[in-house]
Amino acid sequence: MNMSFGLFQEQTLKLVMTPELRQAITILQYSALDLMSYLQEQAAENPVIELPEIDTAVETAREAKPTPEIDWKELISSRAAGDYSLTKNESTYNPLDYVHAPTSNLYQHLQEQLGYLKGLTAVQRKIALYLIGNLDDKGYLEITTEEASRQLGVHVQEVEDVLAVIQHFDPVGVAARNLEECLLLQLRHAGLDDDNTVRVVTHHLDDLAHNRFSRIAEKLKIGIADVQRIADLVRSLNPRPGLAYQQAETRYVIPDVTVEKVEGEYVVLVNESSAPRLTISRFYENMLKQANSETEARQFIQEKLNAAIWLAKSIEQRRLTLLRVTQAIVEKQIEFFEHGVHYLKPMTQKEIAERVDLHESTVSRATSNKYVQTPRGVFELKYFFTSALSTANGDAASSESVKRRIKALIEAEDRFRPLSDQKLTELLEKEGIEISRRTVAKYREEMMIPSSAKRKRYT
Repeated sequence: MNMSFGLFQEQTLKLVMTPELRQAITILQYSALDLMSYLQEQAAENPVIELPEIDTAVETAREAKPTPEIDWKELISSRAAGDYSLTKNESTYNPLDYVHAPTSNLYQHLQEQLGYLKGLTAVQRKIALYLIGNLDDKGYLEITTEEASRQLGVHVQEVEDVLAVIQHFDPVGVAARNLEECLLLQLRHAGLDDDNTVRVVTHHLDDLAHNRFSRIAEKLKIGIADVQRIADLVRSLNPRPGLAYQQAETRYVIPDVTVEKVEGEYVVLVNESSAPRLTISRFYENMLKQANSETEARQFIQEKLNAAIWLAKSIEQRRLTLLRVTQAIVEKQIEFFEHGVHYLKPMTQKEIAERVDLHESTVSRATSNKYVQTPRGVFELKYFFTSALSTANGDAASSESVKRRIKALIEAEDRFRPLSDQKLTELLEKEGIEISRRTVAKYREEMMIPSSAKRKRYT
């Protein structure tokens, strides 16, 4: 073999991940809210871009029109002059304007009630505020009375007395030190703290949670019907009274796509108003047109303008891809839109990718964290991709439709003789769905439905 050094020319093809391509891929997988944030970041970095106020209303059109070829510079320029949309009839209704905001948190609610009390000394009010400030989000006291007495330099009994006062505040059960005390406070407030109920809450909560009624009845020497009555009562109580005043961050879902039935046909509409419109600053536009502008300044503005145009192209590409993918999903799941979830067909991303002539990873990005508003509710696009279960006639049933069927069977069961996983498997097999008991148990647990032993009632 001859080995030697030399210079050779060779042509090869390879994919180069340019910044523009990386940006387009990133924009494709953004949800509506993420896209808003991203565009705001880009507007902060690129002085050429201007964003008008965000309108989160969902556009509703009645006709599906073909998308025309777009001159990007002309489009951005026209929008800079005030024409922000391809469609003129946009709804100005903003649903976020009508969302109720909580007026106070748990600390403020208890502090207000403390202000109405008379007869407390300054030390007692200090103790009460300290205890209220040490409640967690669920309304439980996070420290012991001994720790509070050491921190405040007061006697333990005085802390206990103030704690007893706070435990009479609203919501009932607040300032409890554990679950048992929380439930007992609510029972006493309702006058339902009979001996057997108190004994069950104090010593048999674990058995109650696992429906071991026979063991409770045997230990307390009472009937199973009485245990069932106590169980129903205890389950009606609130184990987390403080959560009603928790001011957690409200999460909004803005549909990226809308599916409407128009004259017997389903029309897919991309929610264009979920993202701000890109406009070009008039100041930089005029500067670019001036012939006597400095070369360096013109080059800077031109680069920023090109970046803005590419960003607009990426957003439009995202819209078109999302439109094509959703249209393919609707065509595949037409029976779901007509008749409901029981007619949901098994479907994979690969099938949709072949329908729209895209790569499977592109379909995955296009449906990730995206929501669609339909006549049957708002769904995540990933919801329509389900695995297949075979049926007796050779057809396929989606896992989601099987879950709904399992839930329906459980809801219609005899509560005194609930259906076991094996019995559910047999009933589904009679309906032509081939499924194992283990799969039935997995689906039931995914729907957070307890086992038959925990669902059984005695009265």
